[in-house]
Amino acid sequence: MATDEDLIAAVAGGDEAAFAALYARYERPLLAFLSRYTGGRDVDDLVQETWLRVARAAPRFDPARRFSTWLFQIALNLARDWRRRPPPEAREPLPEGRDPSEPLAAGLDARRLLAALPEAQRAVVILRCLHDLGEDDVATILAIPRGTVKSRLHHAMARLVAIARSGSAEGST
Repeated sequence: MATDEDLIAAVAGGDEAAFAALYARYERPLLAFLSRYTGGRDVDDLVQETWLRVARAAPRFDPARRFSTWLFQIALNLARDWRRRPPPEAREPLPEGRDPSEPLAAGLDARRLLAALPEAQRAVVILRCLHDLGEDDVATILAIPRGTVKSRLHHAMARLVAIARSGSAEGST
């Protein structure tokens, strides 16, 4: 089986099958990362834009790097730019028959908790905890020292515990 780095080199040469193989390998992890980072909004557009940038930048890929960290750096930069845009005005309606006073499902609660974190801490938590990337990979993707990854993760977990104890994401910053 070809390595990711072999495949991206083939993509740089115009090999569509290599691109399809990379896409198949990273479709789900990339979709999951962007869904968690953005709270689920505009994920399909961000995934598409990420792969478009991968295809365009393939000839400039540095073979000394890991493809996966390069891919997630591209996605993270796009997601950061996306977060700077104003949110849509319309909100999704509550499902029929749902009482707004009832607690949200665990998945939605996790989104609420992640949204309560500052962007720098949220990115570390998503990459390290939800995508199970090593500290070195997270540091490379975020372009920060490994010690900063550890510090942000520590502070994020402390903040999440405090939010969970208080039962509210609104009052914690």
